[in-house]
Amino acid sequence: MGNARNRRRRPGRKSAFRQPKPLILVVSEGEVTEPEYLLGLQRACRNPRVTIKVAEEHGVPMTVVKTAKQYKKDGERRAARERDENLAYDSVWCVFDVDDHPNLGQAKKMAQDNAIDLAISNPCIELWLLLHFRDNPGMQHRSAIVQRLRQYVPEFNKHVDFDKTYDAGYAQAVARKAAGPGSRESKGAPPQSYDRDVQTYGTDSRVLNRIDKQSSTSSPAGAAVQKTG
Repeated sequence: MGNARNRRRRPGRKSAFRQPKPLILVVSEGEVTEPEYLLGLQRACRNPRVTIKVAEEHGVPMTVVKTAKQYKKDGERRAARERDENLAYDSVWCVFDVDDHPNLGQAKKMAQDNAIDLAISNPCIELWLLLHFRDNPGMQHRSAIVQRLRQYVPEFNKHVDFDKTYDAGYAQAVARKAAGPGSRESKGAPPQSYDRDVQTYGTDSRVLNRIDKQSSTSSPAGAAVQKTG
């Protein structure tokens, strides 16, 4: 009988190739509310390939877009240097409120010219938070929306505990967004695809959909929020 060690081994089964999940970058104007909410959603979806950064200069959409443009280029250079296309961002998002920002049109143009998506909350992200508890009340001033939100979250002070306060109502918020005032669905139009048109939280929460739909089944892995500099 031959030596068992010399027996020809059957080739092992090759593991199936799994395409890496899209790498998403979100650059936020807000320092607290937006990144805390997005990080909470990321943890709930167990999506480790989401990087959330906070622009150093707040309240200026042009700064947010310029920051995103630079990070996008840095990712492309890193991918070329390492010869690994998975290091480049598959989609880059800027998140900020409408308010009365200067140069908003220029920021939109720069984003479109550089294939950067915009998620503009109109008038403010607090409206999206409110949809976790009730129907869209329509366009109102930020202070009125915050007052309504505090009927459900009395301690609201910009900070967001997604797991405790908003996770349970996320699906309802998505449904209310679709049926609320100003939504494409409420007007009989088909849902907006993931193109690069400028949308708002009130009518299209694409950045949230991207984090949600590209979620992973692996263990949660939170990405650190970093200020840009």
